[in-house]
Amino acid sequence: MAEPQADLYDRIVCAYDIRGRFREELDPGLAYRVGAAFTELTGAGAVAVAHDMRSSSPCLADALAQGVLDQGADVVDAGLGSTDYLHYVSGRFDVPGVMVTAGRAPAAYNGFRLCRAGAVDVGEGTGLELLRRRLREPRPALTDRPGSIRPTRVLSGYARHLRSLVDLTAIRPLKIVVDAGNGMAGLTAPLVLEHPSIELVPLHFELDGTFPHRGPELADPGQLQDRVRETGADLGLAFDGDGDRCLAVDERGRVVPPAAVIALVAGRELARRPGAAVVHDLVTSTSAIEAIKEAGGIPVRSRVGPAAIKALMAEQDAAFGGAHCGRYYFRDFWYADTGMLAALHLLAELGGSRQELSDLVARHDRHASSGVFDVPVPDPAAALQRVVRHFTAHGAELDHLDGVSGELADGAWLNVRVPSAAPVVRVNVEAATVAAMGRLRDRVVGGGQRG
Repeated sequence: MAEPQADLYDRIVCAYDIRGRFREELDPGLAYRVGAAFTELTGAGAVAVAHDMRSSSPCLADALAQGVLDQGADVVDAGLGSTDYLHYVSGRFDVPGVMVTAGRAPAAYNGFRLCRAGAVDVGEGTGLELLRRRLREPRPALTDRPGSIRPTRVLSGYARHLRSLVDLTAIRPLKIVVDAGNGMAGLTAPLVLEHPSIELVPLHFELDGTFPHRGPELADPGQLQDRVRETGADLGLAFDGDGDRCLAVDERGRVVPPAAVIALVAGRELARRPGAAVVHDLVTSTSAIEAIKEAGGIPVRSRVGPAAIKALMAEQDAAFGGAHCGRYYFRDFWYADTGMLAALHLLAELGGSRQELSDLVARHDRHASSGVFDVPVPDPAAALQRVVRHFTAHGAELDHLDGVSGELADGAWLNVRVPSAAPVVRVNVEAATVAAMGRLRDRVVGGGQRG
């Protein structure tokens, strides 16, 4: 029996994108409808379309483009590229854009990330809920005058723009290992990171949407860590499947916490814009917030998620933004996230110093964090209220910017959110020591389960 369309759209239209199993949930027919509905939603005269290296991406991009054309809008055909490349095209040409990608989802999936003109994110609450509603309605009528395709392959311009934002002219020689994971960084990293002082050691640069060597996510950087140690590299970089998120490891093969990357990049951006705001999500480590203040910046706390961070950056004219998950947002990149630009900043910071990366990172790794983890509960809303009651009774200062956050007298903090319809709560805690963090984590989990 076929699944009701309403249930399908509830599942595949997520908080930040549209994503589902190719053919089973998402096919060229749906891609056409997304293209038509998105064109109708934006009222745009042109829509940029790019796609990643998954085998299903070209046919989905073609079908989506036809939906745009049949609504009378032109298609700015950006071709093969990373998600941050699509953001570059949207920003440079001031048009809405659609990236055909499933991001970090497994090979069997595909999907769409959407932005308005100027790379402004479209998510739940900023238009994606309207698109979900429109997809349930009859297909939009054809226009009398279809649009035209405008081939716009500007990868070299994307690379030049990123390189223009970071000065690498005086860096010392560096050896870096880059693990593209068979994703889009295999195409973009050589263009962006090419430099006379950089010896680039490629790992899995062949574009292959089946991801034969590791998954498109960044959960296990083991191969990168091993290669960095084997080659004596100064730095290792891994990118996710669509090439916009970056993970770094130091010369010893240890993962660099995103908070340390935020601290290092914020310092560099604040040197260019003294006193500017830097946006961070509310589960970013205190280490990064302290570094922003020490560099003369104004830390601004945001809800979790790209749409919230980018909107707040625009409102505050922030120089930079960072998220606990390893996404980095830049004023000079239309407030969009790009791991490639963060990587260039790391190269400039390391190449301009006589210190090893581990020494630079150590200054910004001052607190013990649990990281984000999910706790299964039968009733997430009730569990959240039990956490509130437990910590209110113990004198914690609580706020509800995103879920419930609390700060304790000793500076430790907690955050508990309900991320989706799944029966879980999402927890993150931080304290001065590993032991104190463990005790706080157990209190949060116990409080949510028992009250």
